Amino acid sequence: MSSISTHVLDTVTGKPAPGIPVRLDKWLPGTDGSEQWQSIARGATDPDGRCHHLAAEAPEGLYRLRFDVHSYFTHRGRTSIYLDITIQFQCNGEAHYHLPLLLSDNSYTTYRGS
Repeated sequence: MSSISTHVLDTVTGKPAPGIPVRLDKWLPGTDGSEQWQSIARGATDPDGRCHHLAAEAPEGLYRLRFDVHSYFTHRGRTSIYLDITIQFQCNGEAHYHLPLLLSDNSYTTYRGS
């Protein structure tokens, strides 16, 4: 099984971004034969900008992390073109997945960390 974590760095301030609501979803078959996203974990970034343990045991599959950045910017009196940011990724079920988000008011970058 894989584990999934993230952290957010505000590249404008050069500091961690605390208090950002984060949701982890997994693509799952529905009971009627359809497929759908299902929320499997929720959290918020801590004072160090981290969500350490969104999923301790994540099986292989398609996942997405959704960050509510609008609330973060609004709370700080800043504006952004982004209301939320979604990172969709494939998990092999065998390794740790740490997906950092580098955030500014009008851009963002993500990568697979360690």
